[in-house]
Amino acid sequence: MTRTEYRWLLPSAMADPELPGDTGRSRRTVRDWVVDITAFLCAVGFGMLAAAAIDADHTTPDGVVFVDSLVGAAACCALWVRRRWPTGLAVALTLVGIVEPVAAGALLVALFSLAVHRPFRPVALVGAGALAVAPLQPWLRPDPATSFVASTVIGALLVLLVLSWGMVVRSGRQLVLSLRERARRAEAEAELRAEQAQRLAREAIAREMHDVLAHRLTLLSVHAGALEFRPDAPPAEVARAAGVIRDSAHEALQDLREIIGVLRAPGDGDESDRPQPTLLSLDALIAESRLAGMKVTLDNRVADPAAAPAALGRTVYRIAQECLTNARKHAPGTEITLTLTGGPGDGLTIEAGNPAPVEPFEPVPGSGQGLIGLTERATLAGGQLGHGPAPDGGFRVRAWLPWAA
Repeated sequence: MTRTEYRWLLPSAMADPELPGDTGRSRRTVRDWVVDITAFLCAVGFGMLAAAAIDADHTTPDGVVFVDSLVGAAACCALWVRRRWPTGLAVALTLVGIVEPVAAGALLVALFSLAVHRPFRPVALVGAGALAVAPLQPWLRPDPATSFVASTVIGALLVLLVLSWGMVVRSGRQLVLSLRERARRAEAEAELRAEQAQRLAREAIAREMHDVLAHRLTLLSVHAGALEFRPDAPPAEVARAAGVIRDSAHEALQDLREIIGVLRAPGDGDESDRPQPTLLSLDALIAESRLAGMKVTLDNRVADPAAAPAALGRTVYRIAQECLTNARKHAPGTEITLTLTGGPGDGLTIEAGNPAPVEPFEPVPGSGQGLIGLTERATLAGGQLGHGPAPDGGFRVRAWLPWAA
């Protein structure tokens, strides 16, 4: 918390002047003047009552009354420096109050300021000193209208009252500071959580864009490369490749429009408004890959694919889609095998593998983010994914995903 915030919570005479590196404010606010004048007038009023009681005693010399008035006025004026030296002022007025009843009002204000501005230990020490000397003043300057015991008790009670009141005020203001600090921290934590949520949403959208568009764009790259390196291909194959390029470009644009629509839509970027692939959509993905010229074998041993949860089906679909995309880029012409096993309670296992390519091919550059994204997907779904080269030189991917019973 900054010093400005601290002073906002402890305005006027209650602001602590001994903050680290602080030398006191050079300008007073309107509230400062109001509080200071009020404290000064209270001390003056209390001193005038004491001076009137002394003057009413005809046994008191006029010179003593005059000196008492001067000392009382000086004690009241000294209250204007209580912000800078609350402890020293309280100690000095305690000593002056032993022989000057007119300074009692200024002493009470100084003790109150001390209790508000300082921790318990100095307050307890000065307060104990004030209580210890409380019997001295009525003994040295007795009041004819009040007994010694009554004067001592009243003086001690007033000291205890202003000290207790000051410590209560200090505790309340410290509570306000604590609550404000907690509110500030809660606000900062809320902003941090919001930033984290936005980052996670961006990562999810980026992963979705990669998984969706990489499949389509790889088809474009492969078939465009085939047309480039086989200009003498039969017209039927050229037409088929051109059709795949056209369809893949159309699907890629459609997927891109859907993702951009999610980004533009109000809210937190929920994807539930647009159709999501499921486990039943896997057959269409395989058919599309076969139409593009891939050799794909699907061994689906899941008894009831329609019963698979939507999130599970979407994850399996994306894993299969990425595996087909990688095989098309890095092992063209090979046969990829997809195997699905498992069921409710046992989880679902998807395995994808392809042998090493036999014929030379033009490699398609990759970013390496696909398998990283698949691992993240599987982990977020509560499962696990492993991948690596096979003994025959091919490549294998195996993932297990939980499926609640």
